[in-house]
Amino acid sequence: MLNFDRLNRGYDVAATTLLEEVSTNGIWTGELSSSPLSTATAIAALQLVARNQPTRAAEFETLVEGGLKWLREHQNPDGGWGDTTLSHSNISTTTLVYSSFRLAGLDENTDDLLKQAKANIDRQGGFEAIRKRYGKDHTFSVPILMQCALAGLIPWQELPPLPFELGCLPHWFYRWIHLPVVSYALPALIAIGQVRHHLAPSRNPFIRLIRQAAVGPTMRRLEGIQPESGGFLEATPLTSFVTMSLAAMNQVDHPVTRRGIDFLKDSVRPDGSWPIDTNLATWVTTLSVNALRSESISMAHAESISHWLLDQQHRIVHRYTNAAPGGWAWTDLSGGVPDADDTPGAILALLKLDPKDPNLSQSLAAAVKWLLDLQNNDGGWPTFCRGWGALPFDRSTPDLTAHALRALFFWREKQVFDGVHSEQSNVSLMSRIDRAVSAGFAYLARTQRPDGTWFPLWFGNQFSLDEENPVYGVARVLAAYRDWNRLNESVPQFAMAWLADIQNPDGGWGGAKNTPSSTEESALSVEALLPLKRYKKSCDRGLEWLLERVESGTFQNPSPIGLYFAKLWYFERLYPIIFTVSVLARAIEQADQTQTESSGSTYLEEGAAIPSSHGKKT
Repeated sequence: MLNFDRLNRGYDVAATTLLEEVSTNGIWTGELSSSPLSTATAIAALQLVARNQPTRAAEFETLVEGGLKWLREHQNPDGGWGDTTLSHSNISTTTLVYSSFRLAGLDENTDDLLKQAKANIDRQGGFEAIRKRYGKDHTFSVPILMQCALAGLIPWQELPPLPFELGCLPHWFYRWIHLPVVSYALPALIAIGQVRHHLAPSRNPFIRLIRQAAVGPTMRRLEGIQPESGGFLEATPLTSFVTMSLAAMNQVDHPVTRRGIDFLKDSVRPDGSWPIDTNLATWVTTLSVNALRSESISMAHAESISHWLLDQQHRIVHRYTNAAPGGWAWTDLSGGVPDADDTPGAILALLKLDPKDPNLSQSLAAAVKWLLDLQNNDGGWPTFCRGWGALPFDRSTPDLTAHALRALFFWREKQVFDGVHSEQSNVSLMSRIDRAVSAGFAYLARTQRPDGTWFPLWFGNQFSLDEENPVYGVARVLAAYRDWNRLNESVPQFAMAWLADIQNPDGGWGGAKNTPSSTEESALSVEALLPLKRYKKSCDRGLEWLLERVESGTFQNPSPIGLYFAKLWYFERLYPIIFTVSVLARAIEQADQTQTESSGSTYLEEGAAIPSSHGKKT
C-alpha cells in the first residue's frame, strides 16, 4: 500500500512547483514548445515581404538568419523535422522547412542539410503525400502547397483554388455549403484563395470575373476579422500564411500585412524560433486551479484569479466566428476565440474559487447558456461553431462533450446548494440542462468505440496507431461519468477495464497500448481509475510510477501530446506538472474521505459517492 505521508509529500512538491510558475499578475501563462513548422512559416513570410519590398530586407535579416540557424540545429537524424523538438519527422513540417531554405536561395546541390531534407520528403512520398495526409480537408494542405509554389517547387496550377469569394457571405451561411476548410480558417480561405487567383486565375472568364469582383469585399472582411495583435488566433502559422499570401500579391503595405508582420516580429523567441501560438494562459490557469487543492490557493490569490478570469469572458459577439457572448477562449489575448473546452474549464475554476463577486452568478449563467446553445443536434459539443459537420475539426467530439457535461453538473449543484433554483431564469436553464445532459451522455455512449475507447480531438500520441490518443479520450470522458455518479453503467465500466488493461509493465501509461509511459497520460489514467476499489493495484502502481518521478524531478519533462489546429503537435511545459498535481490532490482527498483505521483503504467501494475536487460530495 502507498504510504500516505509520501503521497502528501509528493503533492507538496508538485503543487509548489506549479505555484512557482504563477506570473506577476497571479495567473499561469505557461510556455508552449518552439515549433519548426511555425519557424519555417514565419521566416518564409518575412522573406517574401522583403522580396517584394527590398527596403525592408535589412529589417528582417536577423530574424530570418536566426530562424534558419535554429532550424539547422533542430533537424532530426532522419533528415526531417517534426512539429516540436520532441516530435517525429513528418511530411508537412519537413516540406515547409525545406521550402523556407529554398526561399533563402539554398538548394540540395550545395547544402547537405537540404539534401537530407529532400531525401526525407521523397521517402515519405514527395509533395503529393501532403494531399493524401489531409484528404478532403484543404485547411492545411493548401497553405503548405502554396508555400511550395512560392518557393518555386511546384507550379501554381497544382494548388487547388479556394473559393475565397464565399468570404462575402454571412458567417451563418458557411455551415450549409460544406466548405473545404474548417470554420476557423476563413483568413486562409480569403488570403490563399486570392493569391491563387492573382497568380494563376481560372481559365473560365465568368468565374474569373466573379472572383475579381470579390477581391475588394473579401479583403475588407479579412481586415475586419484581424485581431488587434495582428495574429489570427494568435497562431504563427495561420498569420504567416496570410502575410506571405498578401506579400506575394504585392500587398506589403496593406494593413493586414503590416499587422501580421508586427505580430511575427513580436512573437519571435530569443533563440530565433517561433511557437505555434502566443500562449494558452486561460487554459493553463483554469487547469491549474482545478488541479490544486483548495487550501493550496490563498484567499487573496483566489480573488485575484477570479477577477482575471471574469475579465476574460467574451461579452460581445465575436467578429471572427460570430460566437455569442458568454464564452472563454484559450488565451487572454485579442486573437483568442471562445470555445467549448475553455468555457467549461473557466466555469469549473470559478465555481471552485467561489469569489465574492456580485457579477459571478450572472457570468456563470451566461456561460452555461452559451454552452447549451452550442450543443449540436447529435448531443455532442463542437469546438467553436454549432452545426458545422463537414470536416472533423468542426464536428462534435467526446472530450469537449465530457468537459461541458462536467461544467453543467457543478453549476447545477451550486444552484441547488445555494437554494436559488426556484428563480424563473434558473428553472429554465435547469430544464435545458436536463435535456442537454441526457443527449450528451447518449452521444458518448453512441460514439464509444468497439474496444471501449473514445478518441479526443485536441490531443494525440505520436507513438500510437494513427497518432490517436484514446487514453486521453477515455480519461476525460470518465471524468464526466464520475462527476454525474454514473460509473456503474456499462459504458464507463467497459472503458475503465480497457484503461486498466493497457497499463505498461513499468506502472505508467502512454497514449495507447504498448506506447511509452508519459507523466501526462499516466496521471490522467490513474485519476480516471481512482474511484473504484477494483483498480486499487493499478492505481497504486501508477501512483508509485508518478511519485518516483516527482521525487527525481523528472515529472516536469513534457511530452508532445497536444494537437493544435490541423493536427499540429505541441507540448506545454505546464501540462505534466498540472496533471500530476491533479491526480495527487484527488488521491489525497479520496483518502481523507474514505480511509478507515481498520482497512486503510484509499479507494471507494463500488457505487460509493465520489469526492469532488470542488469540495462537495457528488
